Amino acid sequence: MERIRTLTWLLIALCCSISGFGQVDITQEDSIPQIPLVTDTVLTVDSSNVLITDTDVVEDPGVEDPFIRYDLNHLDWGRDSLSLVRFFDKLNYVMDAKQGNIHILHLGASHVQAGTFTHRLRTHLLDEYGELPAARGFIFPYSSASNCNNPSDYRISKRATFNLIRNVYQSYPFPLGGSGIAVWCSDTANSITVKMNAPDYDFYADTIILLGAAHGWPIDPILQYDTIYHFPDSEDLAHDRYFYYLNEPVTDFTIHFPCSARDTFVVEGILLRNGRSGITVSSIGVNGAQVTSYLRCQNFVRDMELIKPDLVIFGIGVNDAYGATFDSVAFKNNYLQLVARIREANPDCAFIFMSNNDTWKKGKKGKYYVNPTGPAVSDVMHRLADLTGGAVWDQFHIMGGLRSMNTWRKKGLAQKDYVHFTAAGYQQLGDLLFEAIINEIRRP
Repeated sequence: MERIRTLTWLLIALCCSISGFGQVDITQEDSIPQIPLVTDTVLTVDSSNVLITDTDVVEDPGVEDPFIRYDLNHLDWGRDSLSLVRFFDKLNYVMDAKQGNIHILHLGASHVQAGTFTHRLRTHLLDEYGELPAARGFIFPYSSASNCNNPSDYRISKRATFNLIRNVYQSYPFPLGGSGIAVWCSDTANSITVKMNAPDYDFYADTIILLGAAHGWPIDPILQYDTIYHFPDSEDLAHDRYFYYLNEPVTDFTIHFPCSARDTFVVEGILLRNGRSGITVSSIGVNGAQVTSYLRCQNFVRDMELIKPDLVIFGIGVNDAYGATFDSVAFKNNYLQLVARIREANPDCAFIFMSNNDTWKKGKKGKYYVNPTGPAVSDVMHRLADLTGGAVWDQFHIMGGLRSMNTWRKKGLAQKDYVHFTAAGYQQLGDLLFEAIINEIRRP
């Protein structure tokens, strides 16, 4: 048994070395200034000979949650991180003066769409600064479509049928915006109801902005709260926006879409605002999304101009690095394009890049094998932080590095697919990210 374990470790070490991946083709580098962190390569990910045994990561019994690298739980700042300095200066001002607003956006794929990770970060920030709960921010009615999971801090119900469009589809009938997802309806009885489900936090709104567009005959979506029916106070049809200014704050409301059989209305998201100063944490996630998925969204910049985040926490990358090959050059350059589009909307936006979590892949005979791209993705994220003046939260190494997903699964923190986490696991990640961010605030 000891010889088998030793052989397994040697095989894993071999795959972690970039020179050890099956085939390595050196790709010509682009013109962007280079940071000598890792050689840019196209990696052929051959995990067939790296069988994961049922062995845990080595633990230190003298440390709470010894499988987690708490010593690595901090933000690694890139070079020339002026935008991050400005973000933390603004955050400190809002907290001290209790004036102004901070908008943090968590942008990603399935880890973000689930909502648990982001909401844990949100509640920690609001508990730390209890006098500063601003509006809920951007939401999307995911569960208005069939088989589409929704964050638990707000509930969605619907009437009639809504069809789903995601930026991971090869093609879609209507252009997508910043949310990377949309639902559309064609029925006279369509409606979506939103109910806040975070009783400890007063996420009321007195301004509601519907992001969406009518295709066919013009449609005025009608907002209902209690027995009041409210037509849009103003419309910006060129940018697909409907504005509702309410005389009283609301936490629950319904939007009716009076379509005819020949008309269609496409819903791309809802922005909830109020007049309070404080911290808003929004999330945008699409199951299965890669960086290129958001680059395909025609109206991405338009919607980012409305949302206008002060900080974007990137959680995209697992799907980019889960296939048969991982092209670090394309991955990096795609991310740089996405950063450029966000900075087109807000030149002062700061960025935190999350490395991927450890993942495994299911192989022959139902056995799971290590996905060895984690270290390479982590290195690319550090390069991106240097190129953009951002920071890295190195989730991959913090959770324990290669093979650590097995330990998280045994602890009840990861699901059996060795890719996603349980609710408790996402909460643990939210705790860790909050600690990394708050330690920057507390730093003298």
